[in-house]
Amino acid sequence: MITGEWLNPPPAAENDGSDLVVTAGKGSDFWRTTSYGYNRDSGHAFLAPLGPEAAIEVSFIADYDHQFDQAGLLLRLDETTWIKAGAEYCDGELQLGAVVTRDVSDWSSAPVPWTGREVTLRASRSGDAVTIRARAGDDPWHLIRLAPFPADVPATAGPYCCAPERDGLTVRFTRVSIGEPDDALHA
Repeated sequence: MITGEWLNPPPAAENDGSDLVVTAGKGSDFWRTTSYGYNRDSGHAFLAPLGPEAAIEVSFIADYDHQFDQAGLLLRLDETTWIKAGAEYCDGELQLGAVVTRDVSDWSSAPVPWTGREVTLRASRSGDAVTIRARAGDDPWHLIRLAPFPADVPATAGPYCCAPERDGLTVRFTRVSIGEPDDALHA
């Protein structure tokens, strides 16, 4: 696990061996304006410094069963510039997606058959971009997003979870690590 600080401490968080078990509070979310018309900066995130040439990996398991239950990783410059990527229960199925926010949020997602499996997200920051990859278990990595992000500025990153519609989403973060960025966008 990383050494960090909570942005919006959750109702419950405890270490269970090397895992971090977090329970999200109802109404927690990260979103800015687009389509929904509101700004939310209330999601629970355990953040550590992430330099301009670095990568973070976050692995987790969750029992999603309510609309917009979500967990993954958050890369944050401030409340108007951030990226969240992870698994989210939406419209009755588990989706893999990313939200990129620079003043307003955008959202990309697609269904994945990963219910009940450990999911790992990787955000690799290099130059003016962040490459986001994901996988379930030891499956091959899938590129899910290449997004712009300000170069050469300090940022923070770490695991996050949100439960916009209900109390009680519990997420088990099994691994969080920071290391070197990816060598290239393509293999």
